Amino acid sequence: MLHEKLNSVTEYACRSCGGTRLETFLDLGATPLADRLLAEEDIGKPELIFPLRVAFCRDCSLAQITETVSPNILFADDYPYYSSFSPSLLEHSRENALDLIARRNLGPESLVIELASNDGYLLKNYVEAGVKVLGIDPADGPAAAAERIGVQTRCTFFTRDLAETLRAEGAVADVIHANNVLAHVADTNGFVAGIARLLKEDGVAVIEVPYVVPLIEHCEFDTIYHEHLCYFSVTALDRLFRRHGLYLNEIKPLSIHGGSLRLYVEVRERVGAAVKDRLAHETALGIDTIDYFRNFSAKVDVLKRELLALLRRLKSQGSSIAAYGAAAKGATLINTIGIGRDLIDFVVDRNIHKQGKYMPGQRLPIRSTETLVETQPDYVLLLAWNFVDEVLEQQADYRARGGKFIIPVPVPRIV
Repeated sequence: MLHEKLNSVTEYACRSCGGTRLETFLDLGATPLADRLLAEEDIGKPELIFPLRVAFCRDCSLAQITETVSPNILFADDYPYYSSFSPSLLEHSRENALDLIARRNLGPESLVIELASNDGYLLKNYVEAGVKVLGIDPADGPAAAAERIGVQTRCTFFTRDLAETLRAEGAVADVIHANNVLAHVADTNGFVAGIARLLKEDGVAVIEVPYVVPLIEHCEFDTIYHEHLCYFSVTALDRLFRRHGLYLNEIKPLSIHGGSLRLYVEVRERVGAAVKDRLAHETALGIDTIDYFRNFSAKVDVLKRELLALLRRLKSQGSSIAAYGAAAKGATLINTIGIGRDLIDFVVDRNIHKQGKYMPGQRLPIRSTETLVETQPDYVLLLAWNFVDEVLEQQADYRARGGKFIIPVPVPRIV
């Protein structure tokens, strides 16, 4: 396999508080970029690889990777992720939008801004309700798709400077959405400062982030990749927002993406019981100490060995194995464990923009989901395990014919 190392920025100061007391608790080695799929003409060419290490900040409790890859490499160059290919994510987003329209009494005079708006999957619900919207996303393909469905979009990165420009243009928001993007931005403080600048005095930022507690407790190591710079606890988030005159007032746990949090952040401080309870719970867990994270690496090693042993045993018995979901977490899993063409024949994905390409690193071919019924492999490794219910329902025909799924996390099992 060919790889090419590229210089990246090694962080010696915390992304949030600037502290220098960082302690590495997981090292996944050097891996390719999880979302950088390969075209046919890329096979045989070197791939970019970067170290993938996770550290804990003793000063503000933020878990974070130690390398920063240029955002232009990660997100703006043929970015393959389109949110609208997941029905469950569409429904999740629609419920969120309709709830806020009702709770905040949003109408034609209101403005909703989404940061990392992708293909308009969320903002289109506001457009249908007659609410003005503005999407901000640096990826050309998704941004163009959003414009085609009537979601006004600026194709650029959101920064503090852009927030100042928008404010000067009169674009202050009743609601700012930022779903699964706060962990992706290299300038964490600039991003949050920009949110503070764009919010109306009575506005709310509704932010969704993967939660570090299920990541650690369910051994979700595959959710760690170069696009995810930070792994948030409520303790770390509360400190981050307060640094910029914002307050985490309300919180809602979500099951999506293996365990996430929906945060309601405002200029006015009125911290609710759910936030206070979550902070107290994290203190009891010891999440503000390195001890909470110290044994994670050993647990990851056990899971990796067990999954590899299972796949090798099934293959030695003559079973055929495919995989479902050419997702970023899948790239981390196959590359850190070493799951290649000797074990997996191909990967399927519903996203037409991924079909015909190859997974980074192991270079497994990506095909349409119809291929499962057409070829009927004995087993399918579910790389997109965070959508397990949706996938199992979609693949009822494959399962009815005797096909079985392997769920890798938190413990490898067959269903």
